[in-house]
Amino acid sequence: MDLDHTGGNERLSELPAGSKIVGVTFPPVGVAPSATVIAHETILDRMTEAKAPSDRLPTETYHVASYKLSEFFNGEGIQIYHEPAAHTDGDSIVYFRYSDVIAAGDILNTDSYPVIELDKGGSINGVLDALNHILDLMIPEFRSQGGTWVIPGHGRLCDIGDVANYRNMVAVIRDRIEDMVKRGLTLEQVRAAKPTMDYDGLYGSTAGPWTTDSFVEAAYRSLNQNKRREQP
Repeated sequence: MDLDHTGGNERLSELPAGSKIVGVTFPPVGVAPSATVIAHETILDRMTEAKAPSDRLPTETYHVASYKLSEFFNGEGIQIYHEPAAHTDGDSIVYFRYSDVIAAGDILNTDSYPVIELDKGGSINGVLDALNHILDLMIPEFRSQGGTWVIPGHGRLCDIGDVANYRNMVAVIRDRIEDMVKRGLTLEQVRAAKPTMDYDGLYGSTAGPWTTDSFVEAAYRSLNQNKRREQP
């Protein structure tokens, strides 16, 4: 539901006079047709609760683990998968089967560490599950090069080697922080231990809306929640 992903819905759904768009909805006579905006129902719930403008809301939702368009769209078979607790609890990845392209949204961000919105149901383990699911769908052309392409929420196009490297980074940092949580370290002690230090040159940031400290804190709190649930 982030504005950088939904803020353009109104313009994308407009149907200019005299134009033809494949895959539009067909409302009653007298009502202008518009492009379909598909999302998991969690997104509709959260956007409605946040009083988002009606022209930014999804026009069609799904509530199951995956959703398949009933017919080709622009020559593509399209499969949508819900990733229930990654960046948020409403993330979808979209697999364009003919082109062999996956749109990953903010589950994958080659410009920074994963953005985990705990208040919207995100978790570091959910990010890992989603990245592993993306890797399961991908097929390389040769070894880890080429083949299926992935479009991240931010950053450059990725092949399976790029996604695997990003997944491995998240897994290594998760394991480090999880070990510290199990040993009872506080958030400040975890930060002082610098669990991300060897990756900061690629993904770290000390300024902006999402910093290295933001990621470490989100991972720590996410894993702390898991620890409390596991305790009798």
